[in-house]
Amino acid sequence: MRIGELSWRTGASPRALRYYEEQGLLSPTRLASGYREYDERDVKTVRRIQILLSAGLGTSVIAEIVPCVVDDTVVLAGKCPELLEGLAKERERITTAIDDLSAARDILDSLVGHPL
Repeated sequence: MRIGELSWRTGASPRALRYYEEQGLLSPTRLASGYREYDERDVKTVRRIQILLSAGLGTSVIAEIVPCVVDDTVVLAGKCPELLEGLAKERERITTAIDDLSAARDILDSLVGHPL
């Protein structure tokens, strides 16, 4: 399938798909015409990338995780245990950011007269 169909099937823009390729997350076949050719595995890969991006992970971390996925989910399932510590740290970073944003919201609520 070409980039337009992959975009349609995954909801990722063609620009995003080209970016994923630049980052080493996708490796489409190149036809003699220069067009990219994707297959069904790429649909699953793009969906994994989207899930991991929505989890707040950057593409460099995702590039390490994608090869470790063992089935149609994004669960590592014991493969690549060296990533678990880094992912735990990333989760801690996100939790801290949530706490900081909640504190900021509480301050704003107090400024506009909403109860804490």
